[in-house]
Amino acid sequence: MEIIETTELSADQQNAALLLWNNEYPVKLRYHNMAEFTIYLEGLQQVHHFFLVDALQNIAGWAFAFTRNDERWFAIILDSGIHQKGYGSMLLNKLKEKEPILNGWVIDHDRDFKLNGEKYVSPLPFYLKNNFVMHPDTRIDAEKLSAVKIKWTN
Repeated sequence: MEIIETTELSADQQNAALLLWNNEYPVKLRYHNMAEFTIYLEGLQQVHHFFLVDALQNIAGWAFAFTRNDERWFAIILDSGIHQKGYGSMLLNKLKEKEPILNGWVIDHDRDFKLNGEKYVSPLPFYLKNNFVMHPDTRIDAEKLSAVKIKWTN
């Protein structure tokens, strides 16, 4: 596996990113079509994308960093078939090389389900293991998302 960096998404990369998003995040966060997803992506500022690709250039993971409210934020999505093989850490370490501070929202419960009906497993332990600090007093508790803020500082 290797990581490809870009600031502009090709059509294939955008399609792969949408597929990862919809398959791996809770179903209530899914985008129903490419137009909705494009609006989300166009709303991000100063975006830097990282794709994890195999030898055939198939995309198996996507990470991205962006600016929101004068802070650097990030997200990582991996195909569930490659979890616990070091690829999440590989993507996270690439983000850490590029960014001195990373903020994120992490679902910290097990009440959500993915599109395929499987339970969504919180990645919070992964981030804590990778030196992120949880800010339990900073939360999103909305209809679509219940999550806690995490932050990493170099």
